[in-house]
Amino acid sequence: MKTRFHSLKNLKTWSIGVLLFVFVATGCSSDRTPYEARERALRNASNEVVVGAVWPFAQHNDLFREGLELALEEINEKGVLNGKPVRLVLKDDEASVTTGLAIAQHFADDLQVSAVIGHRSSSVSIPTSLMYENAGILQLVPAATAPKLTENNNQLVFRNIPDDVQLGNSLALYAQVEGFQNIAIYYVDDEYGSGLANSFEDKAREAGLHVVDRISGYKNAADVKRIVEKWKVLDCDLVLMAGAAADGIDFITNLRETGMSIPVIGGDGLDSEEFAASGAAVEGTLIASIYHPDAPSPQNEQFHKKFTVKYGKEPNKWAAQGYDILHLLADAIEKANSKIPADIAAALREMNAWEGAAGPRSFSPDGNIHDMPVVMKQVRNGTFEYVKP
Repeated sequence: MKTRFHSLKNLKTWSIGVLLFVFVATGCSSDRTPYEARERALRNASNEVVVGAVWPFAQHNDLFREGLELALEEINEKGVLNGKPVRLVLKDDEASVTTGLAIAQHFADDLQVSAVIGHRSSSVSIPTSLMYENAGILQLVPAATAPKLTENNNQLVFRNIPDDVQLGNSLALYAQVEGFQNIAIYYVDDEYGSGLANSFEDKAREAGLHVVDRISGYKNAADVKRIVEKWKVLDCDLVLMAGAAADGIDFITNLRETGMSIPVIGGDGLDSEEFAASGAAVEGTLIASIYHPDAPSPQNEQFHKKFTVKYGKEPNKWAAQGYDILHLLADAIEKANSKIPADIAAALREMNAWEGAAGPRSFSPDGNIHDMPVVMKQVRNGTFEYVKP
C-alpha cells in the first residue's frame, strides 16, 4: 500500500528544481526586485490592462474559453480604470509542467502583465505559482484544489475554487449523514488525488468513520478482483475515488466488472460530461463539485441566459469559472483603482462575499476561498442530477 506521504517527497524534489529555475531565470543583477520592476512599469501610462489566461485549451477546454470570452466582452463594454480595455493573452500549457513553466517565464518577462488566470491542474499550478509570486504577478487559480498551492506563504496567489480540504469535508459529511461506516479510498498518486484522499481521510476519521483501506494503482483485472475480495472481508460499504475523470471511469468500470455494486463517491475531478456519459458502470456515482446551472441568483440567471444565447449550449462549471474569475479580477482592479498586483491582491482580500454565477466567495489571508458553495451531483441516466443538501 502506498502511503499518503509518497507525493510529498516528490513535491519537495520538484519544488527545489523550480526554485532553482526561478533563481536562474530571474537573476539577481538588477538593482530592483521583480516586484519593484513590474510596479514601476505598470505605473507608467498605458491604455490597457494585460491579463494572461493559461489552460489546456486544445485538450480540455470544457467551455472555459467561452466563459472567459463572454466575461471579456461584458467588461470591455465599459473597460476598467476609467475606460481602459482588458487585453486577455491566451496560452495553452498542454497540461504539462514543462510547458506551464515556460509560459510562466514568458509572462514573468513581460512587465506589462498584471495578472495570470491559470492553470488547470494542481501539478502545473503549484510550481508556476512560485514563478508568478517571484515575478510580482497576481495569479488567480480557477481549478487546482491541492492544499499545497496556498502553503508557501505567497501574497499574490489566490484559489478561486474550494480546495480538497473543503471538498473532502463535504464528502465525509455526506458519508456520515448517509450512515456509511467502513470506507476504502482509491486515489491516483498525483497532487490532486493524494490531496483529496488526505483531506477526506482526516475528516472521515474525525467523524468517527473507519477508513479500512487506502490504495493507489492496480496491475490488471485479477488485481482488482483481489482488492475487491479484501474489501468484502473488511465489510467495506463505500469507496472514495480520488482522481480525474478518465481514471475514475477505468477504476469504477473494473470494479463493477467484478460484480461489486458498492457505492462510489468522488471529488470535482469526476465532474465532466465524459464521466457522466461513460456508461452503466458509473451510474449512481456521487461527487462534490461547484456550480448549479439552475441556482436561483440574479448573477447566475443572467450568465446562464447570455451564455446559452451566445453559444447555443448549457454552461458547465468551467464556463462559470472562466466567466466569474475574469469578472472578479476586473472588480478587484476597480476596487483597488490600480493594475499593480499587490494593490489588486489587497482588494481581493477585502472583498466580502463577492457574488458570481457560481455563488458567493471571499478570500482568506493565505489566498484560499471560503463561502463558495459545494454542490453535490449524482450520475443518473448518463447525466448529472443535483442532490439537495
